[in-house]
Amino acid sequence: MGPLKGVRVVEFAGIGPGPFAAMLLSDMGAEVIRIDRRGGRSPAKTEVTYRGRKAVALDMKRPEAVEAALKLIDKADALIEGFRPGVMERLGVGPDVCLKRNPKLVYGRMTGWGQTGPLSNAAGHDINYIALTGALHGIGHAGGKPVPPLNLVGDFGGGALYLAFGVVCGILEARASGKGQVVDTAMTDGAASLMAMFYGMSAMGMWKDERGANLLDSGAHFYDTYETKDGKFVALGSIEPQFYKELLEKTGISDPAFAAQMDRNAWPSLKEKLAAVIATKTRSEWDAIMLGSDVCYAPVLSLSEAPKHPHNVARQTFVEIGGVVQPAPAPRFSRTAPQVQGPPEGADNEAALKAWGISADEVAKLQSAGAI
Repeated sequence: MGPLKGVRVVEFAGIGPGPFAAMLLSDMGAEVIRIDRRGGRSPAKTEVTYRGRKAVALDMKRPEAVEAALKLIDKADALIEGFRPGVMERLGVGPDVCLKRNPKLVYGRMTGWGQTGPLSNAAGHDINYIALTGALHGIGHAGGKPVPPLNLVGDFGGGALYLAFGVVCGILEARASGKGQVVDTAMTDGAASLMAMFYGMSAMGMWKDERGANLLDSGAHFYDTYETKDGKFVALGSIEPQFYKELLEKTGISDPAFAAQMDRNAWPSLKEKLAAVIATKTRSEWDAIMLGSDVCYAPVLSLSEAPKHPHNVARQTFVEIGGVVQPAPAPRFSRTAPQVQGPPEGADNEAALKAWGISADEVAKLQSAGAI
């Protein structure tokens, strides 16, 4: 099951992007054990990013708990954590300690600002990290303020995905060299990396450093969202000339002004005209006209609508686990198909530890010491 079957990962419980990175690895078949704080709450079944792994609750202030964590780390291919710099060292499970015991360990660290730099110890959230890298500045309509794109670009895109990617890269390298290493994942680094194409376009003079004035940021009339007659929205991305031609055909537009597709000066007026046309029909009516064509069209669906769309249903893009509708694992593999390993679980100390080879006697000693 899954291309990462046989890989073992220790996850130190965190929030947001940390659990999401662990979920990605678990979905791909890795055996992930989460270390929770003793006395902490168990995740609800609706907390999707906690799916697919067992957990143990350790009191890391006790030396017996630290040793138990290290025994798990001894058996792991990778460790992931998302605390501020220095926290893991103070807990007694920093990279120096762990790599000395397990030289092939890939030690994945994820923070907003990175392990080094003048901001490394400052608090922050996704909105701050993408602000610092130029990403947030470019998101929003002309004349408006920057719009946070949920926390997809910093936390999940620039953080969790790069952490999972880095950990897998590290595991592959360790299998060749026999040596582990630290993976320093900063959300600022990841968000900057995601902006590579736009920095390139800027260098070529193809991107204005302002919102809503460019090809892909809602500046162009053919690449934006439009409100329909019933108050819903559709998304158009008719960039290529042949797709743009089909857009004009499907909308019935014959105005010669639309021939100037790439005239940036004409974009504002053409956007007003196109908006007026789209507003004459409901979203369902536009679906019937455009969906599946080369217009590059899609209805803007809500979270409740998306899982029910025929395309998503056909591909099983969403699954239901424990009564909770959630995204299925991605990407897909032709031979080693990934799957969700189970719903979110709270700490089950005995079962989780025994699954990783910790004996019943050792578990009993930990319980007696109050370490679990």
